[in-house]
Amino acid sequence: MGFFFIIAILLFVCFLIIYMIKEAFANRVIQLQMNFADFPETFGDVKLFFISDIHKREVTDQIIEEVQKLKVDIVIIGGDLLEKGVSFEKVKKNLQKLTSLGDVLFVWGNNDYEVEYRYLDALLLEYGVKILDNTAVFFESRKGERLTFLGVDDISQKRDRLDLALADAGEGGFKILVSHNPQIISQIEPEHQIRLVLSGHTHGGQIHILGYSPYEKGKVKKIKDTTLLISNGYGTTALPFRLGAKSETHLITLSKG
Repeated sequence: MGFFFIIAILLFVCFLIIYMIKEAFANRVIQLQMNFADFPETFGDVKLFFISDIHKREVTDQIIEEVQKLKVDIVIIGGDLLEKGVSFEKVKKNLQKLTSLGDVLFVWGNNDYEVEYRYLDALLLEYGVKILDNTAVFFESRKGERLTFLGVDDISQKRDRLDLALADAGEGGFKILVSHNPQIISQIEPEHQIRLVLSGHTHGGQIHILGYSPYEKGKVKKIKDTTLLISNGYGTTALPFRLGAKSETHLITLSKG
């Protein structure tokens, strides 16, 4: 009886490990439709591809081909493009793929500072990536309506300055804030008029034991006048395992409604 019990336990552990690896290397594009009453109508539908926490992974052709079919307008990298030990050659491959989809915006994550970040900064500029480090960039429609993207530097490094990003954004316009760390939500006030926050960092808890993890699963939630997206992220840190927080990327369609 004991022998068969041990065999059963070993089989279960093997199955669990295989399952966690499969969850960690999933290639999912979660499609989200987000309607806002004050979204600038003259922009029509705006499609954003959001990918965060790539870490050690190489963005697969499957993801790129799926997003290409969806014809996105802007790609947003939500921090942790890499971590210590990841070669810059892999980063270059990922940037080549992501920049093939359209204009790319980037915010810094905590793991991005584990490498020679000045070289990473130069590499991003070489590929034409717009770095939002406590700054903003806006797009203007033919009728003068504005769609503004703000980005803050990493919170855990105490490099975030939301005040500077807001000052750079100026008054008016539909504001979207990109922050690697979702804790930025605690700094947002109603007068900032930030309608959407895109974040990652937590990996959705990455591994949930009996449904428990230090972090909640990735989700979309409304906090006062702001919608917050927390992504499970694309890659993993430490061990390449996930349980209850499958890898994901996001295709977000913004519309007036």
